[in-house]
Amino acid sequence: MEVVWAVGQVGTAWLAVVFGLIIVPSALGISLGISEAYMWVLVKTLEWATIRLQKGAKKPQPQMPRTPTANGIIERDETPMEKEISLLHRADFEFSHIFYFCRKGFEAIVEDEVTQRFSSEELLSWNLLTRTNVNFHYISLRLTVVWVIGVIVRYCFLLPLRFTLAAIGIASMIVGTTAVGQLPNGRVKNYLSEVVHLTCSRVLVRALSGTIHYHNKENRPQKGGICVANHTSPIDAIILTNDGCYAMVGQVHGGLMGIIQRATVKACPHVWFERSEIKDRHLVTKRLREHVADKSKLPILIFPEGTCINNTSVMMFKKGSFEIGGTIYPVAIKYDPQFGDAFWNSSKYNIVSYLLRIMTSWAIVCNVWYLPPMVRKEGEDAVQFANRVRSAIARQGGLTELPWDGGLKRAKVKDTFKEEQQKNYSKMLVRNGSVG
Repeated sequence: MEVVWAVGQVGTAWLAVVFGLIIVPSALGISLGISEAYMWVLVKTLEWATIRLQKGAKKPQPQMPRTPTANGIIERDETPMEKEISLLHRADFEFSHIFYFCRKGFEAIVEDEVTQRFSSEELLSWNLLTRTNVNFHYISLRLTVVWVIGVIVRYCFLLPLRFTLAAIGIASMIVGTTAVGQLPNGRVKNYLSEVVHLTCSRVLVRALSGTIHYHNKENRPQKGGICVANHTSPIDAIILTNDGCYAMVGQVHGGLMGIIQRATVKACPHVWFERSEIKDRHLVTKRLREHVADKSKLPILIFPEGTCINNTSVMMFKKGSFEIGGTIYPVAIKYDPQFGDAFWNSSKYNIVSYLLRIMTSWAIVCNVWYLPPMVRKEGEDAVQFANRVRSAIARQGGLTELPWDGGLKRAKVKDTFKEEQQKNYSKMLVRNGSVG
C-alpha cells in the first residue's frame, strides 16, 4: 500500500507541474520562457559539440556545404538528350554508342534526384542524436559523456513529458470537440470549436518541444479560401493549426485516428472521404467546391504533393486542388534538421516508430511563411496555376523545385517513361541506316 501511495503522490506532483508550467500557459497562449531557455542551452551545447568534434578528429576536414544534385557526386553534362543523340548521328553507328545510355543509367542509379527526396536530409554536423552517425560519440571522452547525458535526458525526461502532453492534448481534443458538437450550429459553436482546436494544438506543439516562427501573418488564410502547403510530416497540420483553424481534407481512418476524425467533424466542417469516394475525383471536387462556396466556413487545408517529402524540395502539385476555384493561400514550411528530423518516411517507418523518433529528438524547430493570396489567371489552366503556386512556395522556403510526381515514392516507373527511352535509342539506329 505504501508503494501505491508513493506512486500516486509522484504522479499527482508530476501532473501538477505539467499543468501549472505547460498546459495552462499554452492554453492561454503565453510563454514562461522555459522553451526559450531550453533552446538556448541546446544551441550552445550543439555548438560546443561541433567544436569538440572538429578538434577530436584525427584528420579534420573542412566542412563543405552540400551542393545541389546537379553538381554532386557526378559531374553531369546538362546537354539535353535530343542534342546528345543528334551528335552521335554524325558518324555511322558504332557499338560504343550504347555507352551513352549506359552512362545515363549509371547516373540515375548513383545520384537519383527523386528517390533521395524520400530519405532524411543529411546534416553538415552531428547533432548528438544516435541516428545521425553512431560513430561520432567515440571521438572524445567529453563528447561521449555529453552524448550519454543527452540520451538520459531525451529518454528519461523529455519522452515521458512529451507523452504526457500528447495524451492530454489528444484526450482534450476528443472530449472537447465531442462536447462542442452537441451544440446547435451557430456562432457560439464555431467560436468554441476554434478555441478547442487552437488550445489542443498548442498543447500538442508543446509535446514536440516545438519552436515555430510565423512570418507575414497578414497573409494568413481567410474563410472560404484554400490553404496549400508543402508536405513533410503529419505534424504539418498541427504546426499550422497552432496559429489558426482549418478544415482538414483526408481519407477516413480507423483506430485512434478514426476516433479523432469522428469527434472533430462534429464540431468543425472537416471533409473526410471514404476510400471508395476518394477515388471519384468528380465527387471530391464537388464536395470541396460546396465547402469553398460557403464563406462562413474555415479555409480548407490541402497538401497537393500527396505524400511527405524530406523538406529539401517541393515536388509536383496535383491539379485537383486548383480546379476547385476560389482564392489560394500558399504556405511554405521549412524545418530545421539540426534539432530533429520531422520527415516521415512512411515506406520505412510506421506511425508509432515515427512518433517515437520525433519525441526523442531535441526539438521541432521550423519557419512558416504565409504568402500573398493567389488566384487563377485568365487563360491559365489548373496545371499552370499549380506550378505557379509551387514555384512561389519553393522560392520562399529555399526548397528545390522538382517536376516529379511524389507518387514515385511507392509506385514503379511508368512503362511510358521506359518506352520513351527505347524510342530514342531506336531512332538513333534508324537514322544511321543500321535498322530496316
